[in-house]
Amino acid sequence: MNKLPILYTFRRCPYAMRARLAIAVSGQKVELREVVFREKPEHMLEVSPKGTVPIIVDINGRVYEESRDVMDWVLAHNDPQDWLSPEVGTVEGMQTLADEADGPFKEALDRFKYPEHYEDNDPLAEREKASAFLRKLDARLGDQQYLFGSHMTYADAAILPFVRQFANVERDWFDGEDWPHLKRWLEAFLASQQFEHIMDKYPQWHEGNEVTVFGA
Repeated sequence: MNKLPILYTFRRCPYAMRARLAIAVSGQKVELREVVFREKPEHMLEVSPKGTVPIIVDINGRVYEESRDVMDWVLAHNDPQDWLSPEVGTVEGMQTLADEADGPFKEALDRFKYPEHYEDNDPLAEREKASAFLRKLDARLGDQQYLFGSHMTYADAAILPFVRQFANVERDWFDGEDWPHLKRWLEAFLASQQFEHIMDKYPQWHEGNEVTVFGA
């Protein structure tokens, strides 16, 4: 087998999910290494001491240790479904919306999901902060199937795993909220073969294991 890029990943991490989405859609094959955080592989920490996933090590040894850098890398090589070509809006607009998701929305999500980790934290106030962003997405989705037109794009893939995470904090409450377009968008993603594929289960990787190939 030809040498493949190495992907360190964790199945339930939303950052790793979006990286796997981009890898899968691009057709890039990688050697998948499933990580357990309490037993991080030595090589993973050598190439990226911060010890978070996803991490890609390409065949030349270059390391990509941020999820959107991984997305950018694989889609720059191959973008067969035009994730970087929105029908509506611009690439810069997609990046700006993803920045908002990664910044204020994710901060509020973390404070809502893990209130015990923050001092003087009001989880309901944080839930409302996050909800403001979701209402913005719902409005965008009111007259189009995806955030930037009729097909999935980089922005959808970058944001959906975190909306899924938010929805699962208090599912009954989430389902009772008035954001029908957002729910339709999320449910279509969760029912897709694309999501099923990236959520396949793999055993924890250990040095010497047989190579697990993920991708096309």
